[in-house]
Amino acid sequence: MFSDELEKYDWDETTACINARTAADVERALAARNPGIEDFMALVSPAAAPYIESMAIRSREITQMRFGRTIGMYIPMYITNSCTNSCVYCGFNRHNMFPRTVLTPAEIENECKAIRELGPFENLLLVTGENPRVAGTEYIEMALKVCRPYFSNLTIEVMPLPAEDYRRLTGSGLNGVVCFQETYNRKNYKKYHPAGMKSNFDWRVNGFDRMGQAGVHKIGMGVLIGLEDWRTDVTMMARHLLYLRKNYWRTRYSVNFPRMRPSEGHFQPNVVMSDRELAQLTFAFRIFDHDVDISFSTRERPEFRNNIATLGATSMSAGSKTEPGGYRTYPQALEQFSVSDERTPAQVECDIRARGMEVVWKDWDKIFD
Repeated sequence: MFSDELEKYDWDETTACINARTAADVERALAARNPGIEDFMALVSPAAAPYIESMAIRSREITQMRFGRTIGMYIPMYITNSCTNSCVYCGFNRHNMFPRTVLTPAEIENECKAIRELGPFENLLLVTGENPRVAGTEYIEMALKVCRPYFSNLTIEVMPLPAEDYRRLTGSGLNGVVCFQETYNRKNYKKYHPAGMKSNFDWRVNGFDRMGQAGVHKIGMGVLIGLEDWRTDVTMMARHLLYLRKNYWRTRYSVNFPRMRPSEGHFQPNVVMSDRELAQLTFAFRIFDHDVDISFSTRERPEFRNNIATLGATSMSAGSKTEPGGYRTYPQALEQFSVSDERTPAQVECDIRARGMEVVWKDWDKIFD
């Protein structure tokens, strides 16, 4: 399990190694044919800041070679904001005194129909709070079955599950799983997750092993930028990605590094990342892993998303609502966070096409035995 692997790496030592990188290290990383973790640390280090233009050029070359000039589109559907966790930064925190919503099958179908009216989406991300009593495996399975006739590709972002539950859900239409570790800083993890299922660091970080063991087709990873030193956190995530690729090589992977946005918890970020630093991180991940899907949600501003679409990103959400039932059923429900990009899917598509990119709503089809 990765929790054992993670014990090999000291957080403070990793931070020191990153900060000790030099301009020569950055140049070596940019020239490397198969960059390793030492190269990645150089590319996210402060020493790489003057090389961001060179990194952008290299990132764009790799992205276009591997993915073409395309951006895949997806949309999230929040189906419940009921949660037993006490995450200090999240609007779904159980101590926030707001009515909680759990969509019924009919309401989920109603949301499916509303999304289909927004655009030709085929990639749906189903999101829940973490409350196994009202939104456990059976509820998630029901939602997948309701959504399957409307969408070709179904991904879930839910509480970490046992491997047998992931296997069960793949039989009900599941294609991918997204899980945010939030931070790899084990020492401070409990400070942000004081109670609830999410407070168990090992159960969460080892969830990716259970997804791989269950043969999940695509696994999405992420850290929340704003909790701890972002350079160290993403280096730990890069190590995690290397581990997963080695052990579950049949699986596809995606990464996401959302910056904190306002929520009902009113938590103030400990670290503020600039647009330039987020671009640097994007380029570093693309140079480090040519095949990983790099995704950006509507947390980010339209201008940034338009530019990063040509330089390293490969998928984006559009028209997102972060409250359950937000597309039609309950437009005033408690949302998880505020979005920055409020453009319609058609407007996002228009802006991406204006930059010479092709928008892809569906990039695969069913096969028949």
